[in-house]
Amino acid sequence: MGTLLSSLKKDKINIAYSDSTYLQKILKILFSVLMFFIGLMMIIPFIFMVSAAFKHTGEVFTEPLKIIPDELYWGNFQYLLHHKTYFIWYLNSIITVTLTILLRTFIVSTAAYSFARLKFRGKELLFFILISTMMITGDMTIIPRYLIYNSIGLIDSLAVIIIPSAFDVFFLFLLRQFFMKIPNDLSEAAIIDGCSHFKIYYKIIMPLAKPGLVTMILFTFIWTWNDYINPYIFITTMKTQVLTVGLQYFQGEAGANYSLQMAGASLAIIPTVILFIITQKYFIEGISGSGIKG
Repeated sequence: MGTLLSSLKKDKINIAYSDSTYLQKILKILFSVLMFFIGLMMIIPFIFMVSAAFKHTGEVFTEPLKIIPDELYWGNFQYLLHHKTYFIWYLNSIITVTLTILLRTFIVSTAAYSFARLKFRGKELLFFILISTMMITGDMTIIPRYLIYNSIGLIDSLAVIIIPSAFDVFFLFLLRQFFMKIPNDLSEAAIIDGCSHFKIYYKIIMPLAKPGLVTMILFTFIWTWNDYINPYIFITTMKTQVLTVGLQYFQGEAGANYSLQMAGASLAIIPTVILFIITQKYFIEGISGSGIKG
């Protein structure tokens, strides 16, 4: 009798376990399907942009909407290749992004090292004040910034984008978290061997915090490359403009030529895609290592 009850209990447990496994499989499939459709919705605008770049202007919004055009139209790209300022805007964007990344990497990383490794009076209070500034959005300070930039002669130059972007509190916080995870024993051993703090920062801390640095570089590239508001407000000459604002110029120059704008945007996105492909390994490590998960 005891053996029979034990067998029945085992059968019930096995059935319950089987049902639970079956339910988990169904939930996993439903979750995968949901994620597929969400991913598809996110990528549709990109597909539409590339598709519209190979169409005549009148074909962009035809009904029913065609993702694959009947005939590939290369005229938009030919127009861009011969445009008088398109590649000047492209070059301005590259210069702006490159100098911003170099300046920000040096300034933010040294500041993060100071907050993570050095001891000085008022450090915690100063860090708290800096973190508090993250609550103030950039839109709220546009007018004061314009007046300040104008008073020191930065308006209508690439420096008006590069110099203010050299420091960022968010990345200061990000890198500080990375630096604090590196054992202090390494720094103490290096100090005993006679290393200066700059040598420790350059030779030990920076190589070990590579995922965080790459994450900062990638985000800086994307945000600076795609920035529209700041160049639109602080740069007034078209030849000094960057790519994001320059693309809008096609609307005023050739009417509402959406296919031409899409062609320009398709070329503009190439550096971002290449950079992400090259750095995606460090980017994922950087996001997960910093505790910032999206």
